[in-house]
Parts: sequence; C-alpha cells; structure tokens
Amino acid sequence: MRYAYYTLAFFCLLVISVMGFRGLLSDKPPIIVFPDMDFQSKYKPQMESKFFADGCADRMPVPGTIPFGRSTEVNDPDFLRTDDRIYQGKEPDGSFSRGFPVSVTKEMIFRGQNRFNIYCRPCHGALGDGMGITKSYGMVATPSYHDDRLRRMAEGEIFNTITHGKNTMMPYADKLSPEDRWAVIAYVRALQRAQHASIDDVPREHRGGNLK
Repeated sequence: MRYAYYTLAFFCLLVISVMGFRGLLSDKPPIIVFPDMDFQSKYKPQMESKFFADGCADRMPVPGTIPFGRSTEVNDPDFLRTDDRIYQGKEPDGSFSRGFPVSVTKEMIFRGQNRFNIYCRPCHGALGDGMGITKSYGMVATPSYHDDRLRRMAEGEIFNTITHGKNTMMPYADKLSPEDRWAVIAYVRALQRAQHASIDDVPREHRGGNLK
C-alpha cells in the first residue's frame, strides 16, 4: 500500500511539473526529452565555413548545371518566372486571368488527365462530380466541378487554388509543376464541357444514327 502512495505522489508531482507552469515566461532553454533531430550541425545560407579555402559555405553550381523546368537563357522572361499569368494565374492588375496563357493541345489534355487521376480523382471523382472514393470515408464537402460557380470561375483562380489550396484542400504546388497545373485545368474544362455538351458541339462527321 505504501508503494501506491509513492506512485500517486510521484504522479501528482509530474502533473504539476508539466502542466502547472505552462504559459510562464523563462529565459532558460526548454528541456527537450526527445530532440528528434531538431538540433544538428548544419550550414545555413551565406554562413562562413573553414572547410573551403574561400571561407564560404555556399558553393557555386557545377559547370553545366541546368535549372529544372526553367529556360537556361538569362534574358528569357521565363528564367525568373516573371510571367504572372503562367506562374500565378494573374493579370498585371492582380485580378485572376481568364483563358489559358499557354497553347492547349491534345497532348496537354492527356497529360492533365494523367495528373488529374493521380491527385484529383480520389476526392473529386472521375467525372469531377465530387463523388470520389473519399466520399465513402466521410469527406462530404467536396464540390462538383459542374456547379455553375466553378464553371464560371476564371482559370487563373483555379490555378491559384491548386497552387495554394483552399479550405480542406491542401496545396499541390509541390506535386504539380505550373505546366501540369494548367494541363489539369484544361482537362477539368474538358470534363465540364462533356457534362454540359449539346449535339451542336459534336462535329457532323462524328454524329451517328439519324442525328443531324
């Protein structure tokens, strides 16, 4: 029985130690029981280094290095991604742009379909109607692309949503390049057109039966 009292006293002391002083200011560093690699030796940008003869930690790129996804021409406006329509989906006045800043091709739409099936389909569904597999797991707030609000939404705003996320949707800028984001938008527009198409949208040579 004595050990039970000791255990209870130790537990109360532990609770007071952990919870009783929360919110108090201190000039001492916190006690970290599990550092989880939070503190490790590393060089930060523009720090000095005694390892290299020039004393700089930053190193120049290896000769011949090509920046991924960028033009190698310094005078090319895409070198620093200065085209806001392509890389932000915005006009010079800050408003969301309408239309596509790049040429829409069949290959681009197929690329968009591929990326859509990987990243968008689980929530938004194969038809873009919000009936993805996540609906079966309790996600009920996924919108349909076929709502008038989204059909009228500027392409630049859709690009912004893919880039930065919105509400419960996480950002996909780390997964989809700007080119792939525009490809996905092109495929989404194709899905919207398919669900609201009329016979007049079908070329005559592709109309079957007695349709004229």
